[in-house]
Amino acid sequence: MQQILDLIKQDPIRLSVLEQVRRLDLPQCYVAAGFLRNLVWDHLHNKPVATPLNDIDVIYFDERESNPNAYLDYQHQLSTAMPQLEWQVRNQALMHQRNGDGPYTSTLHAMSFWPEKETAVGIRKLAENEFECIAAFGFETLLFGQITHNPKRDRSIFLQRVEEKQWLTKWSQLKVITGNMNEN
Repeated sequence: MQQILDLIKQDPIRLSVLEQVRRLDLPQCYVAAGFLRNLVWDHLHNKPVATPLNDIDVIYFDERESNPNAYLDYQHQLSTAMPQLEWQVRNQALMHQRNGDGPYTSTLHAMSFWPEKETAVGIRKLAENEFECIAAFGFETLLFGQITHNPKRDRSIFLQRVEEKQWLTKWSQLKVITGNMNEN
């Protein structure tokens, strides 16, 4: 995890993102998915220029939130602060309904249902130079350059995402792990 923190601290845009998200002061709130995953994969592939972020995934967990559209206000606040980025904010306490799962109990629990294990990672800024990283499946496979199917989701969804997101084109040395066979 220290390796991930070292990479984050070298990236001024990511540091600014984390500061803006911290200011929202949302419960169990992290910047997740490609925000960390892409940073690590870029590092593993010795990319001199960071892969552009398609969007910034901000996730939080608030069971008491009464307005199901509150996330739109948070997205607006972030877009106002950093308009050059595409923001996507989601309350994970509600996402089980869209995904057809039983209720999630926390942000980390919700992440454990994501299609790829290496995407289920997040980070938040707690205070100046103090960060917290979480991973539903640990950081080991991410740091080894793998993209692994989560058996809680249909394998075809996983394979479709690998293809559509062109991960093997962007990061050619990734190892795809589908559960019953390995592909390069």
